[in-house]
Amino acid sequence: MQRPASIIRKTLTVSSDQLVQTSYLQTDATLPLVVQPATLRVDLVTWIQNNRRQVEDELFRHGAILFRGFEVGSAAQFEQVIRAASSGELMEYRERSSPRSQVSGRIYSSTDYPADQIIFPHNEHSYSRTFPMKIFFFCKTPAASGGETPIVDCRRVLDRISADTRARFLQKRWMYVRNFGDGLGLSWQTVFQTTDRSEVEAYCRRGDIEFQWKDNDRLRTRQVRPAIATHPKSGAAVWFNHVAFFHVSTLAAETRNALLAQFEDDDLPNNTYYGDGSRIEAEVLDEIREAYCQETVTFDWRESDILMLDNMLTAHARSAFSGKREVLVGMSEPFTREH
Repeated sequence: MQRPASIIRKTLTVSSDQLVQTSYLQTDATLPLVVQPATLRVDLVTWIQNNRRQVEDELFRHGAILFRGFEVGSAAQFEQVIRAASSGELMEYRERSSPRSQVSGRIYSSTDYPADQIIFPHNEHSYSRTFPMKIFFFCKTPAASGGETPIVDCRRVLDRISADTRARFLQKRWMYVRNFGDGLGLSWQTVFQTTDRSEVEAYCRRGDIEFQWKDNDRLRTRQVRPAIATHPKSGAAVWFNHVAFFHVSTLAAETRNALLAQFEDDDLPNNTYYGDGSRIEAEVLDEIREAYCQETVTFDWRESDILMLDNMLTAHARSAFSGKREVLVGMSEPFTREH
């Protein structure tokens, strides 16, 4: 992963009234664009409302905007920023893949995994038929050390993946298999936010998810999605999937070996395959993981930072950390693909 670097000042024309200044974090990377107040007491919500078109243009160009140095201190203020930068209401966290706590309304904690665990780069809900076009992170309390939210340009990831691998996934797509009720991972009641089987079945039918009820109230789901997507606004082709993220080989060796000793492949809490159900080759998974690694940009969180991502253009991750870390998340602008 690339290490944090000092901000290199580079003023761009973003706001006609020059209330903000822009810069990049690294001399050789334009991800993310950093927006900071140029004068005292610039209200971020008002500025975004008055410059919405420019914010959208910069987000499509860069894929990520880091708002730094503004006076944002609470979940309620964070939600106001999301509303100013988005169309429509914030999204509820449905079809969950990780444990999160609801902080306020539709503002959630970032993934509640133990501090010593890293989270591999991914695009939020790329496995779902409906996913957020925008995702926002708010650093209320930075970790004592570590705890960064690395980001990855998915256009550049796609460029790094070989033509053969791209062709294979274009032809076959990819399959995500989940198993619920074996005592590991989230329960189906948590994932679908209901205890009613009929509601789960209705959700699966709407979302093109195959479902199979097993004994003892257990559930298996399968969903096939494209691995490469076209951004509906910018037209950019992006590597947009959880192929490597959910594959058992991406887990830490100790965890992976413990799971494989207990479960057959089809019974693992999470695993991925080609869309026809065949296994993805180890060398292909290594290639995908390396592409993410080569394009990862990491920076230190500062208190009150807000990171705005185009969820299709930019993946996000989490580094291990020590000390207290409080990073909140909100999602907006749901997009439903045809298949």
